[in-house]
Amino acid sequence: MFLNNFIRHPLARTIPDFCGTPSRVCWRLLGGLLLICAAPPLLAQSYRTYPTRPIRLIIPLPPGGGADFIGRVVGQKLSEQLGQSVVADNRGGASGAIAGELAARAAPDGYTLFLAYAASHGINPAMSKLPYDALNDFTAITHMASSQNIVTAHPSFAVTSMKELIAAARAKPGQITYASAGFGSATHLSAVLLSQMAGVTFNHVPYKGAGPALSDLLGGHTQFMFSSLPAALPHTRAGKLRALAVSGLKRSSIVPDIPTVAEGGLPGFDTNQWYALLGPAKLPGAIVRRLHDETLRALNIAEVRARLDQQGFEIEGSTPEACRDYIRGELAKWAKLVATAGIKADSLR
Repeated sequence: MFLNNFIRHPLARTIPDFCGTPSRVCWRLLGGLLLICAAPPLLAQSYRTYPTRPIRLIIPLPPGGGADFIGRVVGQKLSEQLGQSVVADNRGGASGAIAGELAARAAPDGYTLFLAYAASHGINPAMSKLPYDALNDFTAITHMASSQNIVTAHPSFAVTSMKELIAAARAKPGQITYASAGFGSATHLSAVLLSQMAGVTFNHVPYKGAGPALSDLLGGHTQFMFSSLPAALPHTRAGKLRALAVSGLKRSSIVPDIPTVAEGGLPGFDTNQWYALLGPAKLPGAIVRRLHDETLRALNIAEVRARLDQQGFEIEGSTPEACRDYIRGELAKWAKLVATAGIKADSLR
């Protein structure tokens, strides 16, 4: 339509003198050049005018967890900044696979976004054949935040450090019980990594979610657990659980007095919970830039930083390229662990 309108324009009458005899090829070449020249203003306009209607943010977990918290806190600010509602759509199940498929198949128009996390874009692809490709079916926008896992023990379990936990496991192979959010969850595989690196065995007690697992640990039905920092902090601060270590390469700025697993004798140990904002594949660059810029703006609001800090989150705010590279690294890390541990699972659908 653009080319046809141009051909009918009075100025177009001068073109044949330049091209020689008018031809369809000449007009198409000219039209292509004009469209290329027009592209930057069109993209800039898209950046300014997007969005024009509400945005759906798919959260791959039920309400109440870490992903839901960060999604709603940041989503509220994005709503204010963009002038359109950002509606949280909780789609729990299959450790994020159900929500991931829904997001991957959405139209790449910026009106369906996905809050990816360690399971949906790190662990699940290593465990099972999924209905989506964690890299190629999505567009990375930004690595929003992360929170370290924390190793907590019930007060009745007489260990106070990682060294003591490992010593207890060596003294009683397979008898020390740990809870997890389920087979193949981050809390499960963190303990598998611990077992591998320390050369010990534990007794795995899987639950249907982190909430029930933490509840039974609080009741003394299991002895220790890898848990997300936001979920466990209130209980360690109240003395209901004992904090043994955090799981990152360095101490958490939230609880700097708690040593790392690496300090407990396992150098290089590193697992955490992380959250990234993604869109479907082929999301236009102008929309990616707008969402990236506004998300970083939201993350740097003092109120948002305070709320996330209080819950144990550390703000990342990466570029789209760095976000994609981070996910690629997570995929490789968990694939290697699953392969060496010989862990197998059926399809998560």
